[in-house]
Amino acid sequence: MSFDRLIAKIIETGNPTVAGLDPKLDYVPEFIRKKAFEEKGADLKGTAHAIWKFNQAIIDEICDLVPAVKPQSAYYEMYGWYGVKALYKTIEYAKSKGMFVIVDGKRNDIGATMEAYTNAYLGNVEINGNTFEGFGADALTVNGYLGTDGISPLTDACKKNDKGIFVLVKTSNKSSGELQDKLLADGGTIYNTMGDMCEKWGSDSIGKYGYSTVGAVVGATYPEQLAEMRAKLPHTFFLVPGYGAQGGGAEGVAKAFDSNGLGAIVNSSRAIMCAYQKEGCDEKDFAKAARREVIRMKEDITAYLPALKK
Repeated sequence: MSFDRLIAKIIETGNPTVAGLDPKLDYVPEFIRKKAFEEKGADLKGTAHAIWKFNQAIIDEICDLVPAVKPQSAYYEMYGWYGVKALYKTIEYAKSKGMFVIVDGKRNDIGATMEAYTNAYLGNVEINGNTFEGFGADALTVNGYLGTDGISPLTDACKKNDKGIFVLVKTSNKSSGELQDKLLADGGTIYNTMGDMCEKWGSDSIGKYGYSTVGAVVGATYPEQLAEMRAKLPHTFFLVPGYGAQGGGAEGVAKAFDSNGLGAIVNSSRAIMCAYQKEGCDEKDFAKAARREVIRMKEDITAYLPALKK
C-alpha cells in the first residue's frame, strides 16, 4: 500500500518531513540561471532547465535524509510545456533516488475528466495495446468538494496502482475558516465532514500501519484543529503544510502524530530551497544549505515526538 511505503521511508530515515519543491526563478542561484540561459536561451526553455538543475542538486543532497518530495505543479505549469517537462523529470529523478513523490496539484472534477486527471498522475494510459505511465507520482493532493463522484476514480486507482491521495480538509491559509469552519445543522463543521468522508473513502484500503490510501491535508497553522482531526481520523494519514514560513511551529505540528510517532508528514518548501539565501552563504553552497535546513527541521520536529515505532 502506497502510504505503507511512505511510512517505511519515514521510519528508515527517522524523519517525518517532506521537502516541497516549489521553485520560483528567484530561488535559483544566479550561476545556475546564467548557465541555463547561455545553453538553452533566456526564455521559458532556459528557465525550466535552470529549475530542473536546481531541483536535481537539492534531491542529490537530501535524498538520504528526507523520505519524500512534494513538487507543486503550478510552479512548473507557469513555464509552459518546458516547465511541465521539468516537473516530469523531477518526479522521475526523485523516484530513482528512492524518494516518495507527492504531486501537489489539488485536482478535482467528475466523470471522464477526473479519470483523466487520475490516469495522468496516478495511473496509466493504453496506446496501441501498450501501457504508458504519465507522470508517475506516488500520491496526489486533491480537492474533495465535488463529493464521492470526484474521489471514486482516484481511490480505484490507488488500490489498483499502489498510489495514495491527500484530500483538502483543514488548510493552512488564513481565510480557510470562511468555508471550512462553517457550522452545520448537526453542530459539526465542514472540515469535520470532509475528514469523516476521508475515513469512509479509505475504509477498504487499510495498510499494515493502520492508515488507508486516503490521506488528508491538515494545516500546521491550526494546532487545535490538528489535534481534533488526529483524534477523529485514526486511519487517515496527514500531510501537514504551514510549518515555518506560514507560522506553524514544531510543538503544534506534533499534534498531527499518533502515539507511535507516525501518522503524518510535515512539509517545508521555501525554507529548504532558499536556505542559502537565509544563511547568506555562497550561492554555490545552496544544496548543502538545503541539507542543513533539512537536518534542523528534522531535529526541531522530532524533539516533540515519541520515539518512532515500527
